[in-house]
Amino acid sequence: MTFAEVIVDRPIIKRDQRSFSDTFDDADIPYPEAVDLAAAETFAPDNPLALTFHYEIPPHLADHIQPGQLVAVPFRTEQLPAVVVGLSETAPVDYTRPIAAILDPVPALTPAQLSLARWLADETLAPLAVCIRHFLPPGSGRKSELVLKPVPAPTPLPALNAPEQILLNYLRQHGSVPLSEVEPGTAEALLAKGLARKEATLTKPRVGPKIDRTVELLIAPDEVEAVLPTLGHDSKQADVLLALANLDDPLPSLAEVQALAGCTKGPIEMLAQRGWVEILPRQIHLAVPPAQKSADLSLHPDIEQKIFNYLLQQPQPANAEEVLAATGASRAALNAFLKKGLIARLDEPERVTLTLPAADLTEAVIELRGAQKQAEVLRLLADEDGPVWVGWVYAQTRANLALLKELAEANLISMGDARRWRDPLAGRSFTLESAPTLSEEQEAVWQAVTTAWKSRQSGGKPILIHGVTGSGKTEIYLRAMAAALDAGQGAIMLVPEITLATQTVERVSARFPGQVAVWHSALSPGERYDTWERVRNGELPLVVGPRSALFAPVKNLGVIVVDEEHEPAYKQRDRPPIFHARDAALELARLSRALVIMGSATPDVVTYRRAERGEYQLLTLPNRILAHTKHLAVQQAVARRMKAEGGRMKEGNQPSSLIPHPSSFVALPLPQVEVVDLREELKAGNRSIFSRALQDGIRETLRREEQVILFLNRRGAASFVICRDCGYVLRCPRCDTSLTYHSSGELVMCHYCGHRAETPQQCPECGSDRIRYFGLGTQRVEEAVQKMFPQAQTIRWDWDTTRKQGSHDVFLQHFMAGRANVMIGTQMVAKGLDLPLVTLVGVISADTALYLPDFRAAERTFQLLMQVAGRAGRSPLGGRVIIQTYNPDQVAIEAASQHDYIGFYQTELAFRQEQRYPPFKRLALLMYSGPGPERSAADAYRLAERLRLHVDRQGLPAVEIIGPTPSYVQRVRNQFRWHILLRAHDPAAVLRPLLPLPQGWRVDIDPVTLL
Repeated sequence: MTFAEVIVDRPIIKRDQRSFSDTFDDADIPYPEAVDLAAAETFAPDNPLALTFHYEIPPHLADHIQPGQLVAVPFRTEQLPAVVVGLSETAPVDYTRPIAAILDPVPALTPAQLSLARWLADETLAPLAVCIRHFLPPGSGRKSELVLKPVPAPTPLPALNAPEQILLNYLRQHGSVPLSEVEPGTAEALLAKGLARKEATLTKPRVGPKIDRTVELLIAPDEVEAVLPTLGHDSKQADVLLALANLDDPLPSLAEVQALAGCTKGPIEMLAQRGWVEILPRQIHLAVPPAQKSADLSLHPDIEQKIFNYLLQQPQPANAEEVLAATGASRAALNAFLKKGLIARLDEPERVTLTLPAADLTEAVIELRGAQKQAEVLRLLADEDGPVWVGWVYAQTRANLALLKELAEANLISMGDARRWRDPLAGRSFTLESAPTLSEEQEAVWQAVTTAWKSRQSGGKPILIHGVTGSGKTEIYLRAMAAALDAGQGAIMLVPEITLATQTVERVSARFPGQVAVWHSALSPGERYDTWERVRNGELPLVVGPRSALFAPVKNLGVIVVDEEHEPAYKQRDRPPIFHARDAALELARLSRALVIMGSATPDVVTYRRAERGEYQLLTLPNRILAHTKHLAVQQAVARRMKAEGGRMKEGNQPSSLIPHPSSFVALPLPQVEVVDLREELKAGNRSIFSRALQDGIRETLRREEQVILFLNRRGAASFVICRDCGYVLRCPRCDTSLTYHSSGELVMCHYCGHRAETPQQCPECGSDRIRYFGLGTQRVEEAVQKMFPQAQTIRWDWDTTRKQGSHDVFLQHFMAGRANVMIGTQMVAKGLDLPLVTLVGVISADTALYLPDFRAAERTFQLLMQVAGRAGRSPLGGRVIIQTYNPDQVAIEAASQHDYIGFYQTELAFRQEQRYPPFKRLALLMYSGPGPERSAADAYRLAERLRLHVDRQGLPAVEIIGPTPSYVQRVRNQFRWHILLRAHDPAAVLRPLLPLPQGWRVDIDPVTLL
């Protein structure tokens, strides 16, 4: 017998709700309890967060279950989805329960993904079930529900009241009904009478394939026009038209037409009223018979002789009315003459002639038969190639389902079902792009990458590309992805933010059309589900997105790119597992034998240190490459600049060759950086947000019709609101932080919990109306720009303005199209955007995060300044950066102004070594959140004491416990927060024996911030 080891996503650990006792001995460090677990459930005290369960594999499923597969299992009294993590011939318990069903015949996780999930659980100290959840298809979190099912009825049938009989009939007809939808008394009655039973089952998935009804033409397209006149309801008028059209005789008699159409004269008269036919009246013709042409009429009356002679002169029988008119005879005289037999009477019946043009005949018949809708459908389908979504047919015609069924019954169309992919890139067009020729520096880097690619199966080193902004790192990424595709493998390209996904997807899609999946949290559930499936089946081998893209089920993974690897956004901090996507990418690549390429202009100090020590292969791109020479707006701006400056560019702003030949390479200088000391501005009497240099720079850039980015690392209009009389500061009632003023809605808002309130007109403390807004935010900067530079078209890009789905794309396209010339933004604008018309970047305040109580504060400031400066001068127009600061001599600011990464790195490394911060020691941040300040403090101190006791008992002198201390913001959403910092070479190993931690605690291994 074979057994499956599975993970069930259910809380199975009873956390100790009490605080730790004041005394500690071995008995006081309990392992978690197994809570009412069935015999099939296996408790592993050595790793309580990796609890798995063994189930028997029924014979009929034995050949179909594999590790990574989604199955349904009985769990206590429920049925739950589970993931198979392993197979074995034995089970650790005597009694096991069988697997109920396979939910998906194809494994949801690859072996490498299963191993990565175990690694995440081990490294981040998170439950394995929580880690596996990241890899599962969207909408797979199905719930257990009890349903009522019928059982064979006993004989005789017990007496039932009306509700019970109705419910029993429904069960027999439909098979089951959720117990929650049934009146409890009625359900219990059927259960007591043995007519129904309860059974646990799974709810339907929250999202699944999008199945569309389709319509397809069954006849040949060129047969449609011939079929159209036969459609619709019976119409005698239509029959008349068709009969006339099919007759060889252009003047059939009325009787003949009536016989062919099977109608009376009425429909023909109605057609005549429309002007589509003409009814020729009955006519009498007169002629002299051949035998009477020599007759002697001398004894006949003169009028008869006159009639006779007139008829002899006519080549054809003459109309009686014309004879009367020509001879002046009366009808009586004519009739008398006819009786003598000397002339003959020829009667011509009523005749019908078709006056409708032949080209209009089909449309007229369709109209008469009321078949316009049928005609619209068939003609639409005749122009389409293959099945058409029925929704499209409805939108383009006036058809409904009944009409389509009518056409299907006539064997003219077929109706079926087809899968419709919900593609977030649908409707977007990408200009195809071929690989450009590499510069010498790029070529050298690419050759090294090629060598690493070829040796990846033997465990080659990850690659770190340290390249300045605009140095061509992305082209190396694209070539590596192309190499993966050529080898029949897939690739993942990680970007730190959704904002970067837009431009990155455009570039990757332009190189690899139809092969790119975009993956991020802003996709709809349906888009995520379909994208996941298309990636799994290999239809989309390239995935681009933020950290969650790492969990996409790419087939035969060959390359992982981590662009802007230094970005803290790669760290998931809000929920477990608390992991860093860069580290997870390195592990996934090791498991998949894939190549990892990390890139940054400002690598993380820890990453660069590892590269320096040989753990990663370090490649450099020290020069920026001239780009965007074919960009029309850039060419126009260059022409304007040349004209304004007398045919030459200012030295330093522009390479010597303005628009070089495409085959040549010009090293574009990095933008000039000017540091402005705001203390000197104040001394000079300038109290504006903008220094004099920045004012001049904005004015000149706008005059040249180029673009400006103004960077400020703070949202809102003012960072706090204060009463000038009593000093009262508006604070969040649920958090220990001031409220930020937002002028757009006249609101004050907490940026931690989202609390909002109207801006007070009077001080809540003293009643004064002297309310003042202090600090600086993006809204206030925007207002200042609009006031000082009325010609500016501004766009504000921060969290407040980009909350709607797709707003990032809209803002970026708006700015790139030139509909705005000044962008004011927070960190979003500093991350990898390639904006060729941006020639000036202004940093409003470089000091915002410089002195935060975080050992990475200087590094973050340096990286932000370097990155935002990198947005300027990425085209032949060149660029300039102005950094405003009160601390111009600070190392991070000075190094950023000189584009000196190595200088900053060496200074920062010396500081880290002295203070025993990473990379010299690793950290674990234990974060607590709980109600009540006294209890929170007490619980924090108890856990810190327990940690110190554990370290002492284990004899770990190299381990440091720092704290507990209140968090930087101590209260958020009325929860009080504390931190404990653990410093060790392997902090996870130190903490693992103490798991699970008491309720309210989370662990962040290798935190990117201590705030």
